[in-house]
Amino acid sequence: MHVFVTGASGHIGQLVTAELITAGHDVTGLARSDAGAERIARLGGAPIVGSMDDTARLAELAAQSDGVINLAFKHDNGDFGAAIAADRAVISAIGDALAGSGKPFLAASGTMMLVGSTKPGEVGTEDTPIDTESAANPRAVTEQQLRGLASRGVRSAALRFAPTVHGRADLHGFIPSLIAGARQAGSFGYVGDGENRWPAVHNLDTAHLIRLALEKDDLPAGIPLHFAADEGIPFREIAAAIGRGVGVPVESVAQEVAAERYGFVGAFIGLDNPTSSARTRELLGWQPTHPGLLGDLAEGFYFTR
Repeated sequence: MHVFVTGASGHIGQLVTAELITAGHDVTGLARSDAGAERIARLGGAPIVGSMDDTARLAELAAQSDGVINLAFKHDNGDFGAAIAADRAVISAIGDALAGSGKPFLAASGTMMLVGSTKPGEVGTEDTPIDTESAANPRAVTEQQLRGLASRGVRSAALRFAPTVHGRADLHGFIPSLIAGARQAGSFGYVGDGENRWPAVHNLDTAHLIRLALEKDDLPAGIPLHFAADEGIPFREIAAAIGRGVGVPVESVAQEVAAERYGFVGAFIGLDNPTSSARTRELLGWQPTHPGLLGDLAEGFYFTR
């Protein structure tokens, strides 16, 4: 297949690009910079330097491909509303380009959107109804937009990544951000008793699952896929591992303190997000084989860079 990948030089994108090329696919990868383009070229892909704002160009590249994987997200300097609007514009443009083709269109989402849609203590699944009306969950409407492409002849799927997609290539994700916050604060905190749970997935298992989804001709259109190997690690255990790695004390803090001390990720520390990937595993025959989050933290590489 000839696959168009946005964000192809990023953390997950470069691993997906390598996975696809190793499996015999051709990749055209979008990068924001010349440095990113060089990374794609080194992997064997065909780089395109461009912007997510150029939706006409994205649509053209999508139409020329056999499938699209949208991994880029335009953060807009912390303006999440603007980033969501840009994401929806991209999905609309690519969806229009692929309409009626039956081609796969896989787009990044997140398991955190399950928060507020599950009852306390309940594990979120691929079938959990998502509250699209909540102002706290703006990406739910984006995912609804993606699902709607199924009725237009697009094999669309939402890639719901766990908040921690971890591994040696993870340089700027949630875990590095929390480690940086712990170093700056001189301590690390969990909220309340720290028994709220976070799912996690290794980035190499993530790349493999994306390829499986792309290659599955009978993937049900509009389906969400759950990228969760660890279903739910009590955050207190994650905090303890970060505290040991950084060499700082760990304590219970109020949610507002976590948000103030640990940057944008601090706002999520107290959220309970246990997530099952049972249906995804059964549908695609996916079996994670790489270390879990606590195993990666114990390895120590997160703390030596």
